Amino acid sequence: MTISLSDIKEPVKNEMRDFLPYFKSTMHTKVSFLNLILKYIHRKNGKQIRPLIVFLSSKMFGKPSSRTFIGASLIELLHTATLIHDDVVDNSYLRRNLFSINALWKSKISVLTGDYLLAKGLELATEHQEYGMLQTVSEAVQEMSEGELIQTKKMRKKMTSPEDYLTIINKKTATLISASVIVGAKSGDAEEKYLSGLKRFGEYAGIVFQIKDDLLDYEISNITGKPKGSDIKENKLNLPLIYAIENAASAERKRILNLLHNSVRSKYAIKEISQFVKNYGGIEAATETMKNYKEAAIQSLSECPDGEAKESLKNLMEYFVSRKK
Repeated sequence: MTISLSDIKEPVKNEMRDFLPYFKSTMHTKVSFLNLILKYIHRKNGKQIRPLIVFLSSKMFGKPSSRTFIGASLIELLHTATLIHDDVVDNSYLRRNLFSINALWKSKISVLTGDYLLAKGLELATEHQEYGMLQTVSEAVQEMSEGELIQTKKMRKKMTSPEDYLTIINKKTATLISASVIVGAKSGDAEEKYLSGLKRFGEYAGIVFQIKDDLLDYEISNITGKPKGSDIKENKLNLPLIYAIENAASAERKRILNLLHNSVRSKYAIKEISQFVKNYGGIEAATETMKNYKEAAIQSLSECPDGEAKESLKNLMEYFVSRKK
């Protein structure tokens, strides 16, 4: 049975309905130019996975409160800011199939907009004296920055191990999902004994999410009949490629790394590298790793109170694994 995101949202559907207008209100400014940019950002509202996790985590321990809305907004402000900054770092011009802020207003405006959103998050937390949430999110920002810097250093050498890569994505992606779970739980007044399991759940969930993104890079597009190859175009190693490189003989490994390094955006490079990943077991190895982390994530919730919110968080792991985009 296919699990839909709307089914997963069911226990907190009212809160998710009310969240978007609340979130928009936290971003408002008197600067008309900035409001124009923020209005454009609102056009690109994604699946809102992180706010959903905040509300479901809170729901496990009681009814989500005004504190939960503050926490979800704090997480989403941070997430939006990091996406804008990432597009500058990666020189990316598309985000969710629309032009990025970087493409429309260039890097200076993008960085300043991201900074503004970070500052609004700080203001929101301090205004409501949510210093525990602020500490959780501040630690996540630190981890994400460290992950980006580690990845930059490793990728320059075009060689990294699966263990190194998992460490990087734990910092870059999983940390914020873990913060979402903790912020939600704390807003629902969860007892301290539950927090370590919830933190592990968030970390494992984030790793599952990122590995699935890696795998989607090799799926054949219904439109072009070719793999997407976004990471290849951006000269990046991902987990399926890292596993395949480990399995290949030295000469073939060197050929692929040279191809990755020298043929950015080449259709030939995308085809060759994608085929290499399939031939050398990269897809299978990454899929197995993803499924192992999915099971570990679900197991991490075992001590939490049973109920529909907990089941939705479990189902979210199945959704992560089966999603098509």
